[in-house]
Amino acid sequence: MERPNGENKMGVMPVNRLLLNMAIPIMISMLVQAFYNVVDSYFVSQLSQDALNAVSLAFPVQNLMIAVSVGTAVGVNALLARSLGQGDKEKVNRTAVNGVLLMALSCLVFVVLGLTCSRLFYTVQTDIPGIISYGADYLTIVCSLSVGLFFAVLMERLLQATGQTFYTMIAQAVGAITNIILDPILIFGLGPFPRMEVAGAALATVIGQMLGCCVSIFFNATRNPEITMSFKGFRPHGQTIREIYSVGLPGIIMQSIGSVMVFGMNQILIAFTDTATAVFGVYFKLQSFFFMPVFGLNNGMVPIVAYNYGARKPDRIVKTIRLAVMYATLLMILGFAVFQLFPGQLLELFQSEEDAAGDLLTIGIPALRLISFSWLLAGFDIVSSSVFQALDHGVLSLTVSLIRQLVVLLPAAYILSRLFPLEAVWLSFPISELASATLCIIFMLRVYRQDVSTLQPQEA
Repeated sequence: MERPNGENKMGVMPVNRLLLNMAIPIMISMLVQAFYNVVDSYFVSQLSQDALNAVSLAFPVQNLMIAVSVGTAVGVNALLARSLGQGDKEKVNRTAVNGVLLMALSCLVFVVLGLTCSRLFYTVQTDIPGIISYGADYLTIVCSLSVGLFFAVLMERLLQATGQTFYTMIAQAVGAITNIILDPILIFGLGPFPRMEVAGAALATVIGQMLGCCVSIFFNATRNPEITMSFKGFRPHGQTIREIYSVGLPGIIMQSIGSVMVFGMNQILIAFTDTATAVFGVYFKLQSFFFMPVFGLNNGMVPIVAYNYGARKPDRIVKTIRLAVMYATLLMILGFAVFQLFPGQLLELFQSEEDAAGDLLTIGIPALRLISFSWLLAGFDIVSSSVFQALDHGVLSLTVSLIRQLVVLLPAAYILSRLFPLEAVWLSFPISELASATLCIIFMLRVYRQDVSTLQPQEA
């Protein structure tokens, strides 16, 4: 298909084909990432339940790193896409190089925290020596060697902003496959390698991230001509940084709230039994098989919406959003069916030999079934939040997340834990998702009326 005046494909390609073209490679790569997350926990669970709990309790910190890196990168991505849509090449380069600076500073913060606070993070949650020892080793490594994570995320978003999602898929797949291969080798000490146990899982993770980062840098240098980063005479540009964080900071806070939620839920659950926290950790690994493709769909959608907003093409924005909601909801319905039909089989993958009484299954089967009811609304909520970010309304995404995870979910879980048995606590998830969906409908109508419906298409 010829592109008029050399316009980027995001402004001219048929919307359904464009969305699938942008999203499917990212969805595939994220499925591979979901698989290696499960593989990590599978091998760790073969060591002991303490080892599985240690990795599960690390999730809030890992999620915080992801929140900072992805939130910053989403801000960079949205500003890049709008600048490309406006044809402002100077602003494209300025955005990219300031994004590199912000990632470097963010990474440095987590390196310091990882080297100084890892053991403290576990001691405030539990007094079980095995969990503390495993956890401190794991968290020190994933934080202090997080440079691969931060720059891989940025470089992948630079590719996504220009529609080069196939290369994103390759880079992420390289990192994930590396992790999968190294996991059993480093955890159990196969061949000439020493047995590192949980520390081996952490090292496999960071090596995979670094390798994926190197591949992403290569593709940006050789396959992404629309973004040419030049650091000659570089100085931080305040206005560009403000524009990045006007979208990115609410996203960072929004995802960071997830860390607070997981930390709070772990404290509520561990009051019942430490197996409940293991179940919660396993749930997060398993749900990634369905949520990660939806996030991949979002990553394909955001630059399309942002580009066409910059190019003033409202019809393409609306069609993109409708298709994204439809595909996301179908994925979530599939996940709901799997969790309803096969919860026991999924949980058996993570049973340790010491769980002779089958507590993981006894607690986990009702947990997976009850939580998955929230998925029937989650696809719409996730897409809506990303639309708000793409249209420079990150505060709306933040508001939805605050209501869902702090104002509704944690209080609901706490109240249910005080009044009813453990099984009732899982109902807090569908309760909070219903509140989120209600807000998303209200905010989506507001954004459409104020921003999208008022756009005047550019003259040919």
